[in-house]
Formats: sequence, C-alpha cells, structure tokens
Amino acid sequence: MTAITHEPLTVTLGASGVTPEDVVAVARHDAEVTVSQEALDTVAKVRAHIDELAHSEVPAYGISTGFGALANRHIPNELRTQLQKSLIRSHAAGMGPAVEREVVRGIMFLRAKTLASGRTGVRPVVLQTMVDVLNAGITPVVREFGSLGCSGDLAPLSHCALVLMGEGEAAGPDGELYGGAGQPTVAELLAAHGIEPVTLAEKEGLALVNGTEGMLGMLLMAIADLRQLLTTADITAALSVEALLGTDQVFLPELHAALRPHPGQAASADNMLRVLSDSAIVASHRVGDSRVQDAYSLRCAPQVAGAVRDTVDHAELVASRELAAAIDNPVVLPDGRVSSNGNFHGAPVAYVLDYLAIAVADLSSIAERRTDRMLDPARSHGLPAFLAADPGVDSGLMIAQYTQAGLVSDNKRLAVPASVDSIPSSAMQEDHVSMGWHAARKLRKAVENLRRVLAIELVTSARAIDMRTQLSGGQLTPGPAGAAVLETLRTVVGGPGTDRFLSPELEAADRLVASGAVRTAAESAVGNLA
Repeated sequence: MTAITHEPLTVTLGASGVTPEDVVAVARHDAEVTVSQEALDTVAKVRAHIDELAHSEVPAYGISTGFGALANRHIPNELRTQLQKSLIRSHAAGMGPAVEREVVRGIMFLRAKTLASGRTGVRPVVLQTMVDVLNAGITPVVREFGSLGCSGDLAPLSHCALVLMGEGEAAGPDGELYGGAGQPTVAELLAAHGIEPVTLAEKEGLALVNGTEGMLGMLLMAIADLRQLLTTADITAALSVEALLGTDQVFLPELHAALRPHPGQAASADNMLRVLSDSAIVASHRVGDSRVQDAYSLRCAPQVAGAVRDTVDHAELVASRELAAAIDNPVVLPDGRVSSNGNFHGAPVAYVLDYLAIAVADLSSIAERRTDRMLDPARSHGLPAFLAADPGVDSGLMIAQYTQAGLVSDNKRLAVPASVDSIPSSAMQEDHVSMGWHAARKLRKAVENLRRVLAIELVTSARAIDMRTQLSGGQLTPGPAGAAVLETLRTVVGGPGTDRFLSPELEAADRLVASGAVRTAAESAVGNLA
C-alpha cells in the first residue's frame, strides 16, 4: 500500500502500487519516497529466480540475449555487464531542450513503482538507488525528443537510468548541472549525496527503460491541472455571462441532468448558476429584455465545459488502469515464467492524451469567443469599444484578445492527434508505435495555453463588470461570488482606466489562475464548486 503522511510529505512504495496524488506529491512537491520491506523482499525473491535463468544454458530474452531486432544473439556471461551498459548508453539518445523537472521526477517515481511490483526482476539495490536519487533532489537531464511511445519511453527512461550508473547528465538539488563539457561528473554528484552508482546485471537494463512512465506521468499531471482549470472555466464563463447581460435561466438544473444526463454538463451548469446567484446585474434585465436567447458561447458553456469534464473522467479511468500496471518486457509472472509481451505499447495512454488536447482546444476556443464579444460594442450591450476608457485614444483590451486568439490558434494546432502517426523503427521489428510521448508533450502545452486563455477572459470579464457598475452609478453589481473573485483579482490587476503596460497584469492573472485563488474566492461566497 502507499501512504502520504503529514508534512513533509512521504510516499511509501509497496507491491500494490501508488495513487495519482502520490505521483503529483513526488513530482511537484518533492515528497520523500520510501520502500516497504515487503516490496524489497518481493523484489529480492524474484531476482533470485532471474539469477537462475541467467546461468542456464537455455537463452532467455532480455536476460542472456540481445534486444529488439538483435534478440537472436546469445550473450556470454563475460559480456553481460557490458550489454547492460551498452543498452542504456545507446538508448540515451535524446535531443532537444531538457524537459521539466516535474516530468523527470514523475518518470522516475513511476518506474520505481513498477520495479517495486516484483514483476521486473531487478535487484533491490537498483530500486533503492532510484529512490535515493529522487530523495536527493537529483534530476536527470531528459531531452524533448527520443521516445516513440513504444517499447516504453525508451530514450527518456534511458537518460534516467544512465544517471543511476553515475553517467550522463543531471541537475543537482540547487539546479547546478553535471555531466556536460567542463562540468563535474554525475558520479561526483552522486558521491556528494552518498549514493553509489549501480553496475547493472542481467535483465536490469531493459527493466529500467521498458515502460510508459513518461506519457503516464504527464497525463496524471495534466488531469490534476485540468480539474482545477475546469472549475475556473465555469467561473470565468459565468462572469462573462454577467458582463454581457446574459441570462442565468439556461443553467437551471431541470434543463440538464433530467433532459440530457451527461454528468459533466450538469456539474458545469450548477457551478455557473451558483456563481451568478444574487447578481444585481443578472436580475436587472430579467424583465423587459427583448432578447430571446444568448449567443452559443454563453448559453452552451456548460455543454462544452461539461463535455471536457467527461473527457477528463474517461482519461482518469485509463490513467488509473495504467497506474495499476506493471509494464516490462520480458515480464516475470507470479509462476516464475519470464514472458515476452507487448504491454509497453502506449496506445491506451496516447489516445486519451490526444482526446484531452482536442477538448482543451475547444474549451479555450469558446472562452475566446466570449472575450471577443465583450470587446465589441455591437454585441456587448452598452459597453465601450474594447472596454477602453476613451476609445480611439485608448485601445483597452484589444490586443489582450489578440494574445488570447494566438493561444487558441496554437491549441488548435496542438489538437492534431499524435497517436495516428506511427513511424516504424528498429529495422521494422517495432513497426507500429504509439507516439504517446509526443501526445503528452502537446497536451502539456495546450493546458498551459488554456490557463492563459482563462486568465485573459477573467481580466476582460472583471473589467466589463466594473464598467457596468460604474455606468449604472453603482446600481448594477455582481453577485457575491463575482464580487469575491473581482476583489481577489484586484490585488494583482488594476481596474478600468487609461491604457497602461498590460503584459505584467495578464501574467499576474495567469499566476492567480494557476494558484487556484480564483476558485477559492468564488467558493468563499457560494460554497464548494464541482
């Protein structure tokens, strides 16, 4: 079992696996990792079986043979240590910029989870060394390009494995780089933290690199981010409805679960209805308003955001199954058989990464449409052009919408699926691959873009609501939730006025969205939101 205790966070690896919260705690919050004695005993027992096979006259794939397209060669005992070193060194062939620290920590923790399952055949020292590197705050340098999402995330995991050997490149806990030209070696970094480099034995090279940990770790972190952003998206959408004199009646519960039982839609509609509750602005036009219906970007906000919620739920189901997996090739079965398999293929994870990128692009697109509507005097119902203090002299938020449109356009490009683009490799032995790593890298960028899009909608809707209040002589005020959000935003972003340097304010709003403060502010007024 795994456990997270009080600060400082501690996660215990056992034979039964880990939770998504464990992964985030280690990857993002530097939770300490321990290994249960039960897991160490299981790993040692399985390793003893591998040692028997290694000394057998009968070749066993990954233990006494080469790998992939070179699997037909039987490797004599005296060359097997060199075989493991050669595997890791040659497979650590990534290029491009280094990926984020949290991604690398997620990769290593998830692979340690698999090693602790007892299905990979490594020695306990290999597992413990990986955990020690994590706990020391040492981060292998993993490059952007190198994984095809099949036979595992080979290059990223190999860059991590190379550091366990005292080789490759890594950053210390203070960010200082080791292993590059003119830099201290990784072996010196390990020694400074009391860690002995591992000399890999039979089977251990493959066991360190044959998994989907890269794409899975990024999926789990994206899901965690989207859970936060989806609630924020409902809040900013509700504020836009308020700013545009929209109706809250389309969010009534009898119009959602009872008629169209998509759970995400009902949750988003309920969030928006509650954020709009007791709004003087909304109440002001319930009678005498000649409009029959609001635009789709307002009226259909729960349908779109709710569909994203349901897509995230599906992705979470797939992620939970992958998190429960013990992926290696060959894998050591409970009855002692060492069996070749194809479980390293990333298709299940790659598909949902692509699904999420599509959903994120659509959610960012509908938010941008609401922003554009608030800036257009032909559609904003009485607001000045671009929410400028003096339109013509001032440009207001005109170019903020340009930035938002650029982010949305980028998300549309990122929504093109990676998982449909298989490129054969390894002399056609690996002739169909998932491209799941690339799907994950795209999704990380898309989620970041979405967060910024929502920050711009927040800034825009807040200025529009403030202008409504000013133009009405203080009569038209937002509801309690909107007022709480505006008060929080105004601690970092100024209210309406003449043009000023806008970029720092948009960046501050982005940080506010990322922190969860927007949701916290709304919930302070209306209670917990979905």
